[in-house]
Amino acid sequence: MKIVHVVYSMEMGGAEMLVAQLSRLQQKKGHDVTVCAYSKLGILGERLIEDGINTHVMGEAHPAKTVLRYLRLFRKMRPDVVHCHNPAPTLQAALGARLAGASCVLATRHSLVSPPYDTAAEIKFNLVARCLDWIVGICDITCNNLRGAPLARLDQIVRVYNGAAPVQTSASVLRDDNFFTLLFVGRVAAIKDLGTLLKAVSIAHTKEPRLRLWIVGDGPVRASLESIARDLHLSDVVTFWGEQMQTERFFNAADAVAMSSTSEGLPMSLLQGMSLGLPAVVTAVGGMKEIVDLSGGGLMSPVGDPATMAGSILRLIEDPVLRAQLGTNASETYRTEFTLEQMESAYARLYRSGRRPLTDDERP
Repeated sequence: MKIVHVVYSMEMGGAEMLVAQLSRLQQKKGHDVTVCAYSKLGILGERLIEDGINTHVMGEAHPAKTVLRYLRLFRKMRPDVVHCHNPAPTLQAALGARLAGASCVLATRHSLVSPPYDTAAEIKFNLVARCLDWIVGICDITCNNLRGAPLARLDQIVRVYNGAAPVQTSASVLRDDNFFTLLFVGRVAAIKDLGTLLKAVSIAHTKEPRLRLWIVGDGPVRASLESIARDLHLSDVVTFWGEQMQTERFFNAADAVAMSSTSEGLPMSLLQGMSLGLPAVVTAVGGMKEIVDLSGGGLMSPVGDPATMAGSILRLIEDPVLRAQLGTNASETYRTEFTLEQMESAYARLYRSGRRPLTDDERP
């Protein structure tokens, strides 16, 4: 099949990493894959080009002009499948894909889409969704929220769990068994509420001085978080590693994954940690709650509650039997539900179905 993925950019981010991994696997399976970014190529786009995947930037323009650009591109390319990722790329490309005769046009909503809805934005999306065959939610709660949005087409919505390539087990020069290492990997943005995680680490560190936290990623609130860490006297406890293309050494040196988001879909870093059998300490929101409930692979705390999160961290440190069991649960559930191959197979079934209703056996 000739498959086109449409994204806003290919800068570092969870959805962008997923698109990159999915594109590589689809290419490996013999498909002709193209990635179209509206805004910026980004480091992930550069790597896709190095891997021989056609990746290019459409260029920012007036919305109507962007729609026409995609229509011309698709009429030239004649893709079988146009796969849009998130609302803006869907608004830009779905109509052109349908008019150009693509046999399957679908959109994946990678964010949680929590109520209260942005009513105008959801109405606009669901009007354009008339051009789509499928709207994919990346977890059950995302699908439920999509169904409650204004003008939603219930028969279009289907769940495909995110999948992630496994982190390869290897020795890491960063590992030090004298410490218990919590790892956050992701965009350093306000919605991640890393201030709560820093406060939790501060509380737990007073009882367990072996604790340390690594924050791998960059973003708009990094400077303020570094200031909070200094104010909490955590300069020797917390390391801000910045954006890293190769994160395997961090996962292999960690003892647990930690996320304190106020809203979250299904983060790639959580799945990567699960692939290595790392337990998770997370807030009970969105896809994270769904996955921890499903797997039994972590401990949860309410949003914005550093004291409860600190208690979860201390439980992991003080109870190696619990830690091992949670890790085993995580790795087993990753293998049965969240591999990259399972996600690719689910999308392939949607691609082949076009507008035909799925049978129970075909449904992801």
